[in-house]
Amino acid sequence: MSKPKPHVVYIAGPEASADQASAAAQQQGLKQPVLLKRRGTALGWVAERPEQNNIDAEAAAKAWHNSTAYTLPDYVSDELPQHQANIKQALGLMEAIAEGSEVAELFEQSPYSERTTPQFEMLASFQDEGDAQEIETIEYDAVDGDEVVGENLWCKASWLSFEDDDASLRFRFSFGMVGYEDVAADLDRQHYAAQLTDAIFPESAVISNNKKLEAFMQQVLDAEKLFYVERIIYFNAPNGGAQFHQDVERGHLGVVFAQLHGSTGWLACSKAQLIDEVQTFVSDASNSATLGKLMNQTMQAELKDKSSTREQLNEWLDERDNDPLELLINRCPEFYRHLFEKGYGYIINPGDIILLPQKNIDECCWHTVFCIDDFPGESLSFAIRAID
Repeated sequence: MSKPKPHVVYIAGPEASADQASAAAQQQGLKQPVLLKRRGTALGWVAERPEQNNIDAEAAAKAWHNSTAYTLPDYVSDELPQHQANIKQALGLMEAIAEGSEVAELFEQSPYSERTTPQFEMLASFQDEGDAQEIETIEYDAVDGDEVVGENLWCKASWLSFEDDDASLRFRFSFGMVGYEDVAADLDRQHYAAQLTDAIFPESAVISNNKKLEAFMQQVLDAEKLFYVERIIYFNAPNGGAQFHQDVERGHLGVVFAQLHGSTGWLACSKAQLIDEVQTFVSDASNSATLGKLMNQTMQAELKDKSSTREQLNEWLDERDNDPLELLINRCPEFYRHLFEKGYGYIINPGDIILLPQKNIDECCWHTVFCIDDFPGESLSFAIRAID
């Protein structure tokens, strides 16, 4: 049985012109190509095949078990028309913040004040001086009349990078002390933080109030009751996106990501697959010149040494001090060509969903994301957990 062709094809390196990439895509019967560019680094031109993948719960369950991504093309497209006003409002909110407006002041105005009152009481807003990417954190209590039923909920607005020409930002909803409390242990406050997300961004219902998706995920995860927690609303802007990472967090099974507006380009594979591909690429002598352009000899030597065994490379991926590896997996066009040729590429359009399993630090789906439009988009990234 022949291996299926990659759904997204790497057409040309970043040095190619738009006209050259378009001509190459046309020759191969592909859709219009897009340039993958993030934080000033262009990594190549890619294009989709016209046909879509079939959606199958059994195949999705197998992919989830293997810590690999699985896409649901057009799965929530029918939900988007009823949320166009909310999406437009959210994009306006993003633009206002990018232009310098304070988040708390915006949330005190219509329509946000009406959506949060009387269930949520705004307590304070602040900026964590230790977090250079934070824009503002807004604290709330969930209330029932005079009774506080969920305390210290928060919405944190943050930039996605330090680049001046990347306006990408996100809103993360949770509770408690960031990085100190085990949020997986408190279902009640997870529930109220989720409700706060729905109140401020009603388009969250595309995932959180979707019976068809719920039934599908119950089948994929073999679970009777599921809940979407640790919710993030993303606005990926031109020149923005996310570098290779995983989203493992205790108590969570993985992430359901839905594109609402605009499109994003992806590479996504299991950690085991990423280790395989790094080892294959680094050990191939024909890639030595490519690595030499990317890093000095000392870094090359460290990359080859750390990549020589799976155990070392597995640990190195999770460390912060791994500059040679970071250069390879985030800034090397030839490595991206290699990954796309292996079939790890995706383009996620409005109405599409991509599933990203995150079992534990060794069994998880690593992924990198690009804004591929000349305007900001909006997407939902919700962690999922099973409830006994």
